[in-house]
Amino acid sequence: MNWALWHAEAGDPGIIQAAEAVPFLVEARRSQRPPPGAWRNWLFLGGRGSGKTRAGAEWARFGALYAGAGRIALVGASMADVREVMIEGPSGLRALHVADGAARPVYQSSRRRLVFENGAEAYAFSAEDPDSLRGPQFHAAWCDELAAWPKGGGAWHQMQLALRLGASPQVCATTTPRPIPLLKRLLVDPNTMVTRATTADNAANLAPGFAEAVAAQLPDQRLIQQELLGEIVDGGEHALWTRSMIEDHREHAAPAVFDDIVVGVDPPASLGRKADACGIVAAGRAVATGFGVRCFVLADASVQGLKPLDWAGRASALAGQVGARRVVAEANQGGEMVRELLNTAGCPVPVELVHARLNKAGRAQPVSALYAKGFVVHVGAFEALEEELLTFGTDAQDGSPDRMDALVWAVRALMVDGPSAPRLRAL
Repeated sequence: MNWALWHAEAGDPGIIQAAEAVPFLVEARRSQRPPPGAWRNWLFLGGRGSGKTRAGAEWARFGALYAGAGRIALVGASMADVREVMIEGPSGLRALHVADGAARPVYQSSRRRLVFENGAEAYAFSAEDPDSLRGPQFHAAWCDELAAWPKGGGAWHQMQLALRLGASPQVCATTTPRPIPLLKRLLVDPNTMVTRATTADNAANLAPGFAEAVAAQLPDQRLIQQELLGEIVDGGEHALWTRSMIEDHREHAAPAVFDDIVVGVDPPASLGRKADACGIVAAGRAVATGFGVRCFVLADASVQGLKPLDWAGRASALAGQVGARRVVAEANQGGEMVRELLNTAGCPVPVELVHARLNKAGRAQPVSALYAKGFVVHVGAFEALEEELLTFGTDAQDGSPDRMDALVWAVRALMVDGPSAPRLRAL
C-alpha cells in the first residue's frame, strides 16, 4: 500500500493536490499519520477522545480508495462496536468528509459489508468470534479498541492469517491501552510501529472540560495515565503483584545449595480435555547471604494442549531436571487420578496432593505478601508467568491463571504450609 503522500511536508505540491481528495492529509497530527517505512502493524495508543478512531477510519478509507486495498477487515470488540463506531460513528468510515465527490460507502447489513464507490469492500468482524476470520483474505485490516477485545489473542491470530493479499498487507490497530498480554507482545514486535496521543492533543475537537470531567471520575492516577494519557499501566487497585515486587528482587543465578525444591502442578480443569492448560512451576528454598531464607522460582514448564500423560510427563521431567524432592499437585479436579498420572509418567519423586479450600485470590495473598517483603526471587525472567501475576484480579486478566496457581502451590509448600516452612513475619 502506498502511503507516501501521508509523509509529505505541508507545502509539498503533491500533498496540496491530494488534500483536495483527502483533507485529513493536511489536518492530521503527526501521531495520526501512518509511520513511514516498511511495517506490518501500526499500533496507535491514545487516551479517550485523542483522535485514534478518526485516524484508523481515514487510514482504511485511503487504503480502499487510493492505495489498492480492495478487501479490508474491520475488527472491533463486538459487532455492535464495528457498526456503531467504526462504520456509522461520528469518526467512522461513513461519516468522513469527502471533498473529491466520492459517494459515501454503502453498508450492506445482511452481508456485514461496506462497499466503496470504486468497488473496494470492507467486512465487519467481531473479536468475540475469532473463527469468523477463518477463510476470508484481505489486503489490510483496521482493528479498533484492541485492548478491549474479549478474545484478543485468538482474534488477532486469525486476523493475521487472513492478511494474505497484495505485496505488503498491513494492520492499523487503534486503542486506549490496557496491560494485556497481546498489547505487550505487539510493543516488542519488530514488525510493529507505535504512535501515541493524549486526550489533550485533541482538545480542539472535544467539548470544553471533557478531560477534567473524565479525570474527576477516575479513582486513581493509574487510570488517569491509562484513560487520558494513553499509557500502559501495570496492575490496579485489585492487583496482588506489582512490577517492582518482581523486578526489585530478580537474580540471574540460583544458589548453589537448596534445602528443599518442589514442582507445583495445577492440572487441567478436566483431565480428559486436551485443550486445557496445565501449570507447572519449580521453586527452591535456600538461605541467601545477608537476607535469610528465601524462595527462588527456578522454572516455568506450563503447557497447553497436551494429553494427560504428556503434561504429567513434562512435570515429571522438570522434577528430575531441578532435583526436586517432591511434586505438589492440586487434586480438586482429578483426586487420586492426578497422582496416578504422574506416577505412570515416571515421576521420580513423591507426589503430594493438595486440596484448594480457598479461592485463587485467598490462596495467592500469602504468596503475594512474601513477594512484597522480598522473600521470593525470580531466577531469570518468566514472561508468561509474570504476566499472569501482574494481571491477576484486574480487568486485564486473560483466561485462567494456571501458571500462577502452580507457582502459588510451590511457594506455599516451601514457605507457608507444612512443618518445614520457616516462620516469617511477612505473613
